[in-house]
Amino acid sequence: MNSGQEVNILAIESSCDETAAAVVVNGRDVRSNIISSQIDIHTLYGGVVPEIASRKHMERINQVIAKALDTAQMTLDDLDAIAVTYGPGLVGALLVGVAEAKAIAYARKLPLIGVHHIEGHISANYIENKDLKPPFFCLVVSGGHTHLVKVLDYGVYEVIGKTRDDAAGEAFDKAARAIGLGYPGGPKIEKASYKGNEDAILFPRAKVSGSAYDFSFSGLKSAVLNYLNGCKMKNIPIVQEDVAASFQKAVIDVLVDHAMRAVEEYHIEKFAIAGGVASNTVLRQRMEFACKERGVRFYYPSPVLCTDNAAMIGTAAYYDYLAGKRDDWSLNAVPNLKLEGSAKKY
Repeated sequence: MNSGQEVNILAIESSCDETAAAVVVNGRDVRSNIISSQIDIHTLYGGVVPEIASRKHMERINQVIAKALDTAQMTLDDLDAIAVTYGPGLVGALLVGVAEAKAIAYARKLPLIGVHHIEGHISANYIENKDLKPPFFCLVVSGGHTHLVKVLDYGVYEVIGKTRDDAAGEAFDKAARAIGLGYPGGPKIEKASYKGNEDAILFPRAKVSGSAYDFSFSGLKSAVLNYLNGCKMKNIPIVQEDVAASFQKAVIDVLVDHAMRAVEEYHIEKFAIAGGVASNTVLRQRMEFACKERGVRFYYPSPVLCTDNAAMIGTAAYYDYLAGKRDDWSLNAVPNLKLEGSAKKY
C-alpha cells in the first residue's frame, strides 16, 4: 500500500459495452485510462446485446486492469483503494466489474468504493478543469440518462430535471437506425448533419407538463418515424442528411433551453456538460455560446472522457474516499440506481 501523501486508486468501469480500468492519483491526476470498446461487435446487431457485453467484459477485464497498472508504472502494492461502478447500467455487465473489484480489494486488504455511474460522468469535468469546484450545474446526456443536476458539493447532488422516457443518446440511436445511418447513432447523426439543412424539417420540441426541467424525447423519435413513413407512402425522396440535421437541432434546442432556463432561475455562475452526447460538437458550441451570452463559465470534458471510462470513476471515488465512504463485501450491482439518495456526502 502507498504510504506517501498521494492517494492511488484503481478504478473499474463495466456498466455497458466498454471494459475500462484507470489509475487516478489524488482525484485529478490520471496516470492511465485504458478502454476496451465493444462497438464493432454490437454494430452487427444495431445496438448493445447485454449477454454479449457481459461475456466480453469477462474476457477482457483482467487484461485491461493489467495494462492500466503497467501504463501507470504501478503494482497492486502501490494502491490505496479499489473503485468500481455498481450502477446504473446493464446488470450482467456491472456484476463483472463489481466481482473483480471485490476480489482484488479482499485479496489485497484494500478499501472498496462503489461509485454511481452518473456521478462518474459529472466528475469527468474535474480531470482537465483543475479550477472547477462545486457548487455548479451539470447537464448529463448519455445513452441511458438525461439529467440536469445541481452539484452542491463533492458527492452531494440535487436532480432538478430528468427524462421521462427516452434519454437523449437513446433517441439519437433510435433515430439513426430509422434514418438508415446505423449504430452508434450519435456520431453518425452528427457527421451526416454537417451536410444537411437543420431547418429542412420542423420536428417537435417537447415540454413536460408541470415540470419545466424534465425532458421527453420519445415524441421526437415518433415524429422522425412518422416523417419517414409519410415520405415513403407519398414517394417523396428522403434526404438523410436533412433528417439527421433537423433531428439533431430539435434535441439540442431542448437541451440548451432547459439548461439556460436553470442558469437564469438559479443564478448559476458555472455550468458543465457530461456523458456521451456531450462529445457532440454542435451541442458544445451551442451551449458555450449560450453560457457566454449570460456570463457563465462553461466546462466540458474531452471526448474520450465523455464516453464511458474508468478515469471518471476514479475521480469520483477519490472524493468519496476523502469523505470516509467505504463499502463492504455486500456491495452488489444495482441496474436502476438513482442518483439522489445513493450518491451523498458521508
